Amino acid sequence: MEVNDEQLEKYLKKWQDILRLRDWDITVKIVDSTWRKSGDIKIDLEDKKAVLLVNSIPKYNNLEELVVHELLHVKLYGLDQMIEELLSIVFGENENDPKRAFAYTQFMVLLESTVEDLTKGYLAASGCKEPLSFGRLQKAIDEELKHKNST
Repeated sequence: MEVNDEQLEKYLKKWQDILRLRDWDITVKIVDSTWRKSGDIKIDLEDKKAVLLVNSIPKYNNLEELVVHELLHVKLYGLDQMIEELLSIVFGENENDPKRAFAYTQFMVLLESTVEDLTKGYLAASGCKEPLSFGRLQKAIDEELKHKNST
């Protein structure tokens, strides 16, 4: 899928309104270097500013889905930071501690699956006709098929 600046800006404006993020300054930056992610968002909660990073060759097939997903991270960022701080208080800062690593992994899986569910719900409610992306799942399937073909 080709990334289109105009389409990204259109989706950003639409979803900033829907998600009540009008008071945020959010810019889009297309990442042209090699990058494993389709998108990411860097957030400054105090200044209500964010930069939406989009891979020039995203794994997502649905660009609107990508924008909604990343904007939902903005909505949940305060909770995200609170939980991460709580994990540090409870388990310490040592990222090699198995207890901390387990709790952090469980939190991140829950956060991402919640964001994905909310994204699907918002897109369905808005009447989005484009099929949802199966990027992570498709990658796992491709890897499995590659492995089977090499043996």
